[in-house]
Amino acid sequence: MKPKIEKTYEPQKYESDIYNKWEKSGFFNPDNLNLPQDAPAYSIIMPPPNVTGFLHMGHAAMLAFEDILIRYYRMKGYRALWVPGTDHAAIATQAKVENLLLKEEGKTKYDLGREDFLARVREYAQNCHDRIENQIKKMGSSCDWSREAYTLDETRTRAVRSVFKMMHEDGLIYQGERIVNWCPRCYSTLSDDEVEYKTQTAKFYTFKYSSDFPLAISTTRPETKLADTAVAVNPKDKRYKDYIGKTYEIDFVGVPLKIKIVADRSVDPELGTGALGVTPAHSATDWELAREHDLEVLKAIDEEGKIKKGYGEFSGKKVEEARELIVEKLKEKGLLEKEEGIENNISVCYRCDTPIEPLPSLQWFIDVNKKVPKLGKTLKEVCKEAVEKGFGEKEKINIFPPRFEKNYYHWIDNLRDWCISRQIWFGHRIPVWYKGKEIYVGVEEPAEKDWKQDEDTLDTWFSSGLWTFSTMAHSPEEINLENGKLKIDSRDFKNYHPTAVLETGYDILFFWVARMILMTTYTLRDIPFQDIYLHGLVLDGEGKKMSKSKGNVIDPIDMAERYGTDATRLSLVMNTSPGADIKLSEEKVAGFRNFINKLWNISRYILSNYERKEEKLEWSKLSLADKWIIRELVNTIKTVDQHLANYNFSQAGEVLREFTWNYLADWYVEASKFEKSEQKNEVMFCVLENLLKLWHPFTPFVTEAIWKEFTSIDLIVEKWPDILDLNNIWVKYSETGTGGDFEIIQEVISAIRNVRSENKIEPGRKIKAVISAGDKKDLLEENFELLKNMRTGIGELDIQEKAKPENDFIYAVAGEVEIYLLGAVDKEKEKARIEKELKNLDDFIKKITDKLNKESFLDNAPREVVAKERDKLAKAREEQGALKEKLKKL
Repeated sequence: MKPKIEKTYEPQKYESDIYNKWEKSGFFNPDNLNLPQDAPAYSIIMPPPNVTGFLHMGHAAMLAFEDILIRYYRMKGYRALWVPGTDHAAIATQAKVENLLLKEEGKTKYDLGREDFLARVREYAQNCHDRIENQIKKMGSSCDWSREAYTLDETRTRAVRSVFKMMHEDGLIYQGERIVNWCPRCYSTLSDDEVEYKTQTAKFYTFKYSSDFPLAISTTRPETKLADTAVAVNPKDKRYKDYIGKTYEIDFVGVPLKIKIVADRSVDPELGTGALGVTPAHSATDWELAREHDLEVLKAIDEEGKIKKGYGEFSGKKVEEARELIVEKLKEKGLLEKEEGIENNISVCYRCDTPIEPLPSLQWFIDVNKKVPKLGKTLKEVCKEAVEKGFGEKEKINIFPPRFEKNYYHWIDNLRDWCISRQIWFGHRIPVWYKGKEIYVGVEEPAEKDWKQDEDTLDTWFSSGLWTFSTMAHSPEEINLENGKLKIDSRDFKNYHPTAVLETGYDILFFWVARMILMTTYTLRDIPFQDIYLHGLVLDGEGKKMSKSKGNVIDPIDMAERYGTDATRLSLVMNTSPGADIKLSEEKVAGFRNFINKLWNISRYILSNYERKEEKLEWSKLSLADKWIIRELVNTIKTVDQHLANYNFSQAGEVLREFTWNYLADWYVEASKFEKSEQKNEVMFCVLENLLKLWHPFTPFVTEAIWKEFTSIDLIVEKWPDILDLNNIWVKYSETGTGGDFEIIQEVISAIRNVRSENKIEPGRKIKAVISAGDKKDLLEENFELLKNMRTGIGELDIQEKAKPENDFIYAVAGEVEIYLLGAVDKEKEKARIEKELKNLDDFIKKITDKLNKESFLDNAPREVVAKERDKLAKAREEQGALKEKLKKL
């Protein structure tokens, strides 16, 4: 019995029920798939969204790409595991709660105290987690929720503490005072990668410290000069040769300074005055200069972004206020020589946009330049080796697109020691305890109560850097340190690590991807993943970054509710390329909604007009179009396979769209209405079933909904199309050499359609066609009905081996076949139309000729404008001649 299917696909009626059924089936868990023991493993660890709000379009793109891969490999018979999870995102989450607390209750975290405040943060994070989980499900993500992980749960905490202890014992983690990036608003350190740079217009001041100091310096930050201890010049700069090595005790706007003149080849003689004021405490570059030249380090700016005590009237002022006051005093004393506007980059916090203050601070660091005894190499070296040539016995990690390898190497080459401590309350607390001068570093807390734990927490990227292997453990007991080595005693770790691919945005290549390689190669002597696929940023339709202030944010859940999840997914996958930014508009999503409806309607037509008989296809029973569509289906399966295996998502989708809309809907389905075939039912269902399987990873909901109309088995666990299933037909087809026969019919039909359109023959007007077919006469006669009825508008058809009417015809050609359309043109109407066009052209030609005959135009108009007008005249005269010739023939 043929099913009754709704005329229009309404995703809201299907999506929730389908996802709930998938979840209940347990098919997201590879353990439930009844696969053979030797089935290959394929695993992806979801880049964990931050528990700070909602999913954005970047997350939606990530989910779409990863779900395509996991569904594809699941259908290919792999033990396909996709582990979901979320990130506690320490700084961002704490900042959100602090802002809410201040806005709603007028309180700070200090009013609540550490434990009560952390309880609030955990409650907020849980609410965000629940919302994000529902949004991930809304996007159709077929991840295994039974294995969900959280970067701050007990299992991940044990992994973090174990790796910290391991690195500390190897001498890679140390505590020391160094220049760090400090955010006065977040009141915490930031890693180099968490610093963003914004272009600004600033003032560049040139001045002398005092009237008795011999050199002038230039800077954009006069307030930092309160802590200067030297002036550096290039040793080759003849202007300052006599001053090198001298020390001057001076008064700088009321603050006593002791300035030493040092020579350093890094100083650019062409920048400013060529003399650089050295502020070791407030510049990473100057910090290195101070170490090299044994300079004193003075700290003028504190952690709140204010001038410290001991600096006279400037103390307690914010840096901007102190800057203005210092400049004012330099002017009063006649010390300011120049003040000019320049463009420069300002360092800001990636979370709150607050300007960064470089400050000396006692922090915890990972040494990336120290040789690891167990490896005989530095962390930088193993990071580079893993991508460049392979690590240990593992092949090199592949980056898609490959151009990002250069970016990766550049980051590794310039990597400095990683500051891993943060001055916030939320996060993994550093597993270090103190008792007097004693220090204890461990996975478990000390048994005695009089030990005090370090107040700082770890950088979020430390815990997320362990993500691929820490998620493979499902309880703290499965993670242990034995003889200085980390051991993960779990079946998942043995079966699924390293993971197959990391799919994420290119913007976190350094934040996260590189750190996972660093942490995994060191900890496990292994790689975290074999491939890296980087997608671009999702921008608005005009290529601009989405932001609430611009009002151009497109919400993925809103799009899914309006146009369906499948359409939303396709809009993020199609017309994209690896590593390139994705332009997205609501119109694009709506356009793919129309395609989803096209797929629904094609399927509805087949299901409503044909019956599935489960008969094997036989070559002798197939029509010409049957054989052609089977060939195109096999080619499509092959091509889609190749594209998905190489992460060419958009190309795979385009091949499928071409097959669906052009080959199947426009040609095969239309041909089937006029062509006889003994196995039309079997071919229709063969094509439909394979097509739904091919589309399923891209559009899981609509394909599952259609699939359920003719079978009770879930499409999600159906076998991926295999050309071996069609092998007998395919081999027979190849052997006969008839591959081009149906294409000849297509070419003839297309030629007739095109010539009718070009000659503006009304669609409803029936005409006579004479075809000179040569050796294709028998083929065309066998397909007489197709030639007449497939939107060619032919009322009478005469097929001859060789023919050519005497006159009154329109000529077309399709390969070696010649086509003559007789009586196609109404002469009187065509005459009237051409005469009207000729009159318009005459007027146009006269207008341009008059313009070109005017000397004033020729003398005053630019050459290119005159040339353009002459070109217009030549084209108009050419068109005029062609129309006159056509009129003459009529």
